[in-house]
Amino acid sequence: MPRLLGSVRVRTALGATVVVALALAAAGLVIVQVLSAGLQDNAQVAAEGKAREVAAQVAAGGPPGLAQGLETDAPVQVVDGSGRVLAASDGVAGALVFPQFHRAGAPSSQPTEGDDADGPDEDEDGDEEGGGDGGEVDGGADPGEWAGEWEVGASVGGAPAEVEEDAGFRDVSLRVDEDGRATADPDEATGTADFRVAALRTVSAGVPVTVYAGSSLTSQRAAVSDVTWSMLGWLPVLLVVVAAVTWLVTGRSLRPVEAIRAEMAEIRASDLSRRVPEPRSRDEVARLARTTNETLAALEDAVERQRRFVADASHELRSPIASLRTQLEVATAHPRLLVVDDVLADVVRLQGLASDLLLLARLDAGERPGGTRVDLAAMVREELAQRHRTDRVPVVEYPEEPPGGWAATGGVEVVGSRGQLARVLANLLDNAQRHAASEVGVTLRRDGRWVALQVADDGPGVPEDQRERVFERFVRLDDARSRDDGGAGLGLAIARDVAVRHGGSLSVRRAPSGGALFELLLPAV
Repeated sequence: MPRLLGSVRVRTALGATVVVALALAAAGLVIVQVLSAGLQDNAQVAAEGKAREVAAQVAAGGPPGLAQGLETDAPVQVVDGSGRVLAASDGVAGALVFPQFHRAGAPSSQPTEGDDADGPDEDEDGDEEGGGDGGEVDGGADPGEWAGEWEVGASVGGAPAEVEEDAGFRDVSLRVDEDGRATADPDEATGTADFRVAALRTVSAGVPVTVYAGSSLTSQRAAVSDVTWSMLGWLPVLLVVVAAVTWLVTGRSLRPVEAIRAEMAEIRASDLSRRVPEPRSRDEVARLARTTNETLAALEDAVERQRRFVADASHELRSPIASLRTQLEVATAHPRLLVVDDVLADVVRLQGLASDLLLLARLDAGERPGGTRVDLAAMVREELAQRHRTDRVPVVEYPEEPPGGWAATGGVEVVGSRGQLARVLANLLDNAQRHAASEVGVTLRRDGRWVALQVADDGPGVPEDQRERVFERFVRLDDARSRDDGGAGLGLAIARDVAVRHGGSLSVRRAPSGGALFELLLPAV
């Protein structure tokens, strides 16, 4: 199970199914409630309409005291104040079927002289048999607790009788026959059913009466039940459809991801030229594929550079080692032919090359410069003092600003590794002295947030199209390919790597004297 749930496709399908199930359940509950309320309102409207229709007939002159039949399918009764049924529809003629909805004790005759028309006196509700307990009054006037005064026009002054404006409503349970119609005969009853009953007061021939009319709630509740079970029946089908569609869509969306994974699984270090397929879409998967290919390209470039580095390093190491071996073999056979200075020169060259290779290896491994404050002005003076007596070409530190250069002023500090920065200065001076004709100049100045160190020579300079290439590893220009003059081609590469790792840069351009001018920029403290 954990392995199954570990699939994005499975989790997405399950999540979508659960969310849709909750949404459908909530929507279904709202629909059922709205439908139920609407159907009950319809039943209430039907009951009130029928009550008003009968009340209008009664108020128009229907004779009281006659249990005349009312032609309607709805249960209707016209009851006076004493609870006597004056008229009723078929099935409910005779006994009062709305006892819990009728207030007993109301006047059964028109008011006599001196009585006001304030309406019937208060009394207890009747509790005769014929139905179960009624519910709460839903709206309008409650016939069991009449509020306010009600003028009975027909009983005083002979004006036309009025029908009460507000009706009272209550849900009651009535006996029903096998056709579902309300009945007052216990022998015909086959069960009970709920009805929404409306009550209206009016006057029949001067006698206050109450008209009761009911509307069955059975059909409405059956409709709600049918809708509920229908939704419950279709819910599993909808959830299966949602799960299937989500499964298919997710699988289609993840297909490029699987293609990327399969291609990545086939890529080996020996063949980094392969790329993962990029879908034509512009979604997250396409961006992932493009980023993956960019990473593979950068990795291929790094591996290729490493291979070239190893090959070039092997070639550069092979020459001094072969020379040493040859000289030692000759010295073994002919000791008098051994030239110690040549052997020492090859050892020094080999030592310097090994030192450069180790430094490059540390830089490639991500060695970070220290956080020491380094005074570049003091470091320049110390380096020039060491070279003063041994260098082929003298190095001049300009005390003031020369043409195209800057003057060294006071203490100029940066943050970094003193050893690495000293190596940069030494490499720049070595390179300048190797190519200079008569002089090498050094200038140092702080300019805003940067410290600029310039090393210039009066040699042939660097062609414009080669000014970036000279910073590549093991690169020596054509006129410096000899082992004695050209070095290993690592000095400038090391200098630029150190400058970049210190947050600066190293570039080359034409010097005012016509040679090369290397400029090192570092963040000032």
